[in-house]
Amino acid sequence: MLDMVQVKSFVAVASELNFSRAARQLNMTQPPLSRQIRLLEQQLDVTLFERNSRRVTLTPAGLAFLAEAQKLLAQGDAAITATRRAARGSAGSIRIAFVGAATYGFLPHFISAARTLTPQIELDLVQMETAEQLQAINRGDVDLGFSRPLSGTHQLQSLCVVREPMMLAIPRAHPLASRRRPTLEALNGEPIIMFSPQARYLHEKLAALMTDNNITPHIVQSMTHSQAILSLVSAGIGLAIVPAATRHACFDNVVFRPLDLRQECIAELHAIWSSENRNPLLPEIRALVGSSAVRDLSS
Repeated sequence: MLDMVQVKSFVAVASELNFSRAARQLNMTQPPLSRQIRLLEQQLDVTLFERNSRRVTLTPAGLAFLAEAQKLLAQGDAAITATRRAARGSAGSIRIAFVGAATYGFLPHFISAARTLTPQIELDLVQMETAEQLQAINRGDVDLGFSRPLSGTHQLQSLCVVREPMMLAIPRAHPLASRRRPTLEALNGEPIIMFSPQARYLHEKLAALMTDNNITPHIVQSMTHSQAILSLVSAGIGLAIVPAATRHACFDNVVFRPLDLRQECIAELHAIWSSENRNPLLPEIRALVGSSAVRDLSS
């Protein structure tokens, strides 16, 4: 049976390719570290490192063992974490990805509801763009995502959790800020800060809105994220059409106004997941996502 101290010593030397630095990383001296490596090599009956006076390199056997050794250490860490969670009464964790837009309204309310109604489940949160979420969920790296609606062919399940109108963000000193519901036609000739093609969902939605209403925007900047767009609006560079939840962002020099439109222009946020996901906690979290406990808070 492998000694985990020896495995940890091996990984340290393999990452540093230097016994002195590896010893410092492990808070030990070099002689006992060298002994741990020799014992490991004897047990495996292979040479893991080629050593000379100038350098240390991994042998082919050492390179093959490195990937397995890293897995062993990760599994050991996971076992410790699971044990500690059990001692705290935690049922386990679920990894949730989210787009930045979710942070303006839905995500804080969801987290608050989850901590109240499912305190035994630990949320592991990571910010990802929609395309990244699709890949991560398919790989099994993420259990649930909050994203813009998916396009193209995919195998994921989805649930719309937020529908919000688009609003006009205006520098406070701009004449349109005094209007209660500016018309879209009022934007003709005005400098507009647009969502870039990288923000595909909102870019296409606003481009269609302009085309359908025969508006020719004077686009002065294109940005991927609402936060960056609002910072430019605050600086007086132009106006922008953004999802309503972004009004919760803290920009003192920005005024938000609903647009007077013939047809609604709605931005959606979806929960997405794979039906192949085997995390036993996912059904409980999915149920919470669609519950009134979250929806009432988000409205």
